[in-house]
Amino acid sequence: MKVQFFKPKNEILQKYIEGYYFMSENEVLKSNRYWTFPTNFCLVTICQDADIVSERSKISILPSIETQLGSYCFYNISIPVEIFYEKARNELTVYFKPTGILHFLDDIQFEIGKDTIDDFQPHSDYLTEMGKILKIANRDNQIIALENYWLSKFHDKDFEMLDYILSEIENGSKINDIANKLNISRQYFHKMFFKNIGKSPSDYRKAHRFKSIIKKHKSEKKFIDLSFEGSYFDQPHFNKDFKVLTGFNPSSFFKEVDTKESNQWLFV
Repeated sequence: MKVQFFKPKNEILQKYIEGYYFMSENEVLKSNRYWTFPTNFCLVTICQDADIVSERSKISILPSIETQLGSYCFYNISIPVEIFYEKARNELTVYFKPTGILHFLDDIQFEIGKDTIDDFQPHSDYLTEMGKILKIANRDNQIIALENYWLSKFHDKDFEMLDYILSEIENGSKINDIANKLNISRQYFHKMFFKNIGKSPSDYRKAHRFKSIIKKHKSEKKFIDLSFEGSYFDQPHFNKDFKVLTGFNPSSFFKEVDTKESNQWLFV
């Protein structure tokens, strides 16, 4: 299964959407199973005539006997997740950057203890318009229609405090220190963070650090350099944490996964 990942063409969307991909039911699957890894992106998926069964570490896309559109939002991908297709379906998935999706919805609060919103319908016309987009045969026209839809829902909102918090976490600041600077309790900080970002601050930091290591590996740095630059105490600690995040040790992961691709998937 070869999936092309598209970057937004519109400059506004580029700020809030990492990219998107399409799949077709006519596609021949060389492999119907792959692994995806921790990310801070929020994934919105629409799938035609399919039932999506979401478990903690596995998502199964199964044919549905009913003609329907399945709509889902996956917001807490903090461990390796196996994706299984019984057969190819018409599908569209959009990767929203952290806080990105908040600019396109009137209201969303991610629920602590969960990682998926089933029957995700952020707007009254969402299912109808996504169904039309899935039926467009020409890929360029499909891209135009998709980007025009999300642009029509865009609202420029002020998330200055959230952006500050994310910057502090990415730069390695301690959670207690950030909460103290904002004059709020650690408990409230965690609750507020999850409802807006869709995962805990610690899981966000781990996924960000993992993404940073992937980027730095592209410059062909050695693992010992990656471990220190990732703020690990030593390489054994780096190896242990990396295996928790991916299920593989670093050498096996980078051998099997093409990190030059926008979406790091491991087909099996």
